[in-house]
Amino acid sequence: MKFSYRFSNLLGTIYRNGNLVFTPDGNSVISPVGNRITVYDLKNNKSRTLSLESKYNYTSLALSPDGSLLIAVNERGEAQLISMMSCTVIHRHKFQTGVQCICFSPNGEFFAVAVINVVLIFCAPGEITGEYNPFVLRRRFLGGYDDVTWLDWSSDSRLLAIGCRDSSTKICAVNYTKNFRTYNLSGHTDSIVSCFFEANSLHLNTISRNGQLCLWECSLAPSDLEDAQRPALLPPESKRGKKAADSDNESEDDVENTLEKQTAKEESGESTPGAEDVNEIKDEAEKKRHPFFYKKLARHYLADEPRKEQRDVQLTAANYNTRTKVLVVAFSNGAFYLYELPDVNMIHSLSISDYPISAALFNCTGDWVALASREIGQLLVWEWQSEQYIMKQQGHSSEMSCIAYSPDGQFIATGGEDSKVKLWNTQSSFCFVTFSEHTSGVTGIQFSKNKKFLVSSSLDGTVRAFDINRYRNFRTFTSPSPAQFSCVAVDHSGELVVAGGQDVFDIYLWSVKTGKLLEIISGHEGPVVSLAFSPVATSSTLVSGSWDKTVKIWNCLESSSEHESIDALSDVTSVAFSPSGEEIAVATLSGNITVFDVKSATQGTTIEGRNDLSGGRLETDIITAKKNAQANYFSTIEYSADGECILAAGKSANICIYNVREAILLKKFQITQNHSLDGLTDFISRKHMTEFGNMALVEEREDLDGGKVAIRLPGVRSGDMSSRRFHQEVRVFAVRFSPTGQAFAAAGTEGLCIYALDKGVVFDPFDLSLEVTPKAVHESLKKHDYTKALVMSLKLNEPNLIALVLEQVPYRDIELVCADLSPEFAQRLLQQLARQLQATPHIEFYLQWSCCLLTKHGNQDGVFQHTGLLALHEVLSRKYEMLNKICDYNKYTMRVLLDRADRLEQSSEGSTKPLAEDSDEEMLLIRSKDGEDDQSQFSDVEESDSESEGNENE
Repeated sequence: MKFSYRFSNLLGTIYRNGNLVFTPDGNSVISPVGNRITVYDLKNNKSRTLSLESKYNYTSLALSPDGSLLIAVNERGEAQLISMMSCTVIHRHKFQTGVQCICFSPNGEFFAVAVINVVLIFCAPGEITGEYNPFVLRRRFLGGYDDVTWLDWSSDSRLLAIGCRDSSTKICAVNYTKNFRTYNLSGHTDSIVSCFFEANSLHLNTISRNGQLCLWECSLAPSDLEDAQRPALLPPESKRGKKAADSDNESEDDVENTLEKQTAKEESGESTPGAEDVNEIKDEAEKKRHPFFYKKLARHYLADEPRKEQRDVQLTAANYNTRTKVLVVAFSNGAFYLYELPDVNMIHSLSISDYPISAALFNCTGDWVALASREIGQLLVWEWQSEQYIMKQQGHSSEMSCIAYSPDGQFIATGGEDSKVKLWNTQSSFCFVTFSEHTSGVTGIQFSKNKKFLVSSSLDGTVRAFDINRYRNFRTFTSPSPAQFSCVAVDHSGELVVAGGQDVFDIYLWSVKTGKLLEIISGHEGPVVSLAFSPVATSSTLVSGSWDKTVKIWNCLESSSEHESIDALSDVTSVAFSPSGEEIAVATLSGNITVFDVKSATQGTTIEGRNDLSGGRLETDIITAKKNAQANYFSTIEYSADGECILAAGKSANICIYNVREAILLKKFQITQNHSLDGLTDFISRKHMTEFGNMALVEEREDLDGGKVAIRLPGVRSGDMSSRRFHQEVRVFAVRFSPTGQAFAAAGTEGLCIYALDKGVVFDPFDLSLEVTPKAVHESLKKHDYTKALVMSLKLNEPNLIALVLEQVPYRDIELVCADLSPEFAQRLLQQLARQLQATPHIEFYLQWSCCLLTKHGNQDGVFQHTGLLALHEVLSRKYEMLNKICDYNKYTMRVLLDRADRLEQSSEGSTKPLAEDSDEEMLLIRSKDGEDDQSQFSDVEESDSESEGNENE
């Protein structure tokens, strides 16, 4: 087994904090998820997480108008210039403090960065500016007396509107312009949330946190604003400050000089100016200072409507689309409203949750609006014209406690401490159903082998079975006396379900068909923390691990009283069966993983992995990281698909892969480098250590949070359900290998991380010799020796070369070539066919290869591995679902067109049958003839979607 696993995707975390960004085409939305960035493709219904990451959580994003450059800034002020073409970091820049907002100009020449109350204008690198040095400072503005909250550019990229927390809005010119410096707008009574220029105009709209909307009219057209011929670069800091101060006092000096001249003329006997002349002089000086004026047209109070239902509602986000002139405002009660400007007519109002909306954004066309909530990690895209959800995704509001792969590796089920069970598609990375029947945290989850249902255990005292096809809870298993269940398992046949008690030290056995309790298995003297059934179809062996330092092997079908007890010498944290069903792996509190033989109950190998976890030091720890690592242990283990390796993780950011036979560490993965989480650093900085001890132990009270203490509750490790705020502790709750062996998933504090094999980097030949070269493969193809060319390409193990050989083989010779292959090359060819079917358009051609290969070698035992067959089955299932939708749509469309043609033909022949009939009724009538089952299933899905919170509406 090869271990070239690399980070592939992030599931379960939809949105964390910061602003959203739409791509220039408006079909994708970019969302910050902690210290990573996820791109949601709304057109193709897919999402991908960039492989790059930052040391801290992202708070501000900005995308260039052409979509090639992305600037991401984290909470410590570290900016990354990212190329969206190669998805790599081009340059890094460090600001002194955090960045409030960042914005590109419409022409792509500049981008503005707001740092505290200062706005910095940088030249954007690229062909537009001819500047390829990143972060070249062009100008600097002082925004206001408080932090800058919003930046917006005019359509011609000449002016910049700066909204501040001190309720003022400042308009600045990027280039030096004739007779214009800055212009201040006031009139709000609260901090500015956003401000927007109108399209091809200098008219401005400003919105404050208390819901006040002010419409400003400018008296000058953009074409009247002429640029002066001044040097583009800034002078030194001292000279620039002196010139700015001189320019602000320029108009006042002109007025004083003019009045002095008039006084001198009066003393010399010349004519004395009157009061009207003095006023004209002052007006001319004022016009010289400001070439245009802003006039407040109207003021509207947008918060009056949501305050009818709830008091103390504040406006949290707003966005304006200049093309459609539609304004969206979001409030702290989870409601958002759409208004049409400048009349401020309400178009629509909707409430998505009870939590504040953190970000709101229109796409370029103005048809879709994206809304995000930081409190519950929700992101949705809503089409306001048709009033439909384009995307509605929500992750777990707290940590994921358990995960499970479906038997074909196509789905992943996750259970969280928020009592939700979610199903994720591994290809699209979207959650398509959410089960919320549990009333407490979910502790265990597992799929049945036939992929028809899954079961989950919870601390609410129930074990529930969910139908995957109809998305409903069809069985609920309970115990005679109330008990909290900590783990669950399903046998190979899918007829038996067992669950272990946490407060009652028993194991409960139910029948899935009848839902009755068959047996209560007693024998443990501590909480049962892990259960596992034998993966062999002919065996009903059950293994249970408990905190009483024992592992028991049961035979559920013969007698529940007969069992084999194994002393583990320490508290058991997790057990796992090997794919062959001959041995089990046991993880204990001592940090070791011990392998036992199931039949003889003898100990095989022991893996000492405590030092491999290398846990860090928490901020509030009073002991060193080295001493803290002595208490680490593995809380979750899993066998690989071939049974040669064990995947293990625990209270650490590291995931370890061990070889079972040799008991050695093969590779270690670090799931995150996010220092916003607690427990990654090995040492505490000296600046936090004082003569009184660690400053993190001091209870600091936040003024904005009503004096709440910002530390964790005593003894809380997995999650804090109180109202206190603290740094989450990094750890891994569950790891699972994909049944195909091509990937593994890890549920941690950051979310559900998917690691997949990177075949493009590793050169992994098989039975390579000197005569096997790419040149020899091409020569064999020219000689039409297809079997030799295919064998040599399989030895080289190059996917592109194998695909070239496969597509050069004539269609009629496929069966003959498959018959000439040896069993070892037939297995490798099956894996390559599964890989090629994912992206190739020649589906029928590769299906013929698969059919001939399975027909010729499928009757021999041990030729095809289980993982290769599962990979092929997964790809074929996905292709079938995709083509099935297209074919159904085309079939119904063609039937409607043919029926319409028949009606037109009848009418042309003089038929008396009327043509004015409802086409929708025809469509429904045709669908009812052929697709009654599909309609009933679709109705069940719709019913379940209305009950679930995080379902996706496609």
